[in-house]
Amino acid sequence: MATLHFVKMVAAGNDFVVLDNRRLILKKDFRSKALKLCDRKFGIGADGVLLLEKFNKASIRMRIFNPDGSEADMCGNGVRCLSKFAVDKKIVSPVHTVETGAGTIESTVKNAIVKSRLTQPKDFKSDIKILAGGRTEIVHFLNTGVPHVVIVEREIKELDVDGRGRAVRYHEAFAPKGTNVNFMTFEKSSTIRVRTYERGVEGETLACGTGSTASALIAAKLKGLKSPVQVVTLSGEKLKVYFKQDGHLFKEVYLEGEVKNVFEGSVSI
Repeated sequence: MATLHFVKMVAAGNDFVVLDNRRLILKKDFRSKALKLCDRKFGIGADGVLLLEKFNKASIRMRIFNPDGSEADMCGNGVRCLSKFAVDKKIVSPVHTVETGAGTIESTVKNAIVKSRLTQPKDFKSDIKILAGGRTEIVHFLNTGVPHVVIVEREIKELDVDGRGRAVRYHEAFAPKGTNVNFMTFEKSSTIRVRTYERGVEGETLACGTGSTASALIAAKLKGLKSPVQVVTLSGEKLKVYFKQDGHLFKEVYLEGEVKNVFEGSVSI
């Protein structure tokens, strides 16, 4: 059993246990360790575990494990937390690159504000009609490092995010890996409000970086919103999504917001 120092970090309400694993102290049993660390009753409690590792083609590498023990390719708020962690610990300079399962991310850290350039969005599909949970859903799809469905609603305050989100997340149209599900409503100007059901967490979270990004880009496609789009998350904190639009394609997509250190400690796992 190893004793590891960790930092608990949060970005827009997404919280993570961040570990420096450059010495590869953690080499196996990632699933069981993630289950233990993310448990909010018997562990530290988090939406995910972030491992910082060495990588010869980028400044650092990120591995992320969900509360159910599965490994994700990418997490927008997670990569921003890892970037701040690496700068705070003087592992990298304020401008650096992070290798993820979805590709290389560029990050800039200025005090508590972290702006990350995400990988190229792909696989956009619009107006997909599916029957999920006994109701017809009209959904839009975009992969922003991980797959996301976006459903436009007039109002999302009283929405059954867990129920409807779960039904869409496991729908055969997105098998075998499933999808994250975002419910979006348009606010004034270039502002949207989003609630997200996250796979791996298997429930609603206070925010989702790649989900906020997918929602902002689909909002731009549907209603012509201009960059930057401001995204109001369930936590009440706001994220900004910057982009350049070239016809049906988006490029130079950035996610920006505040990152906070919650507390530090040691844990035996």
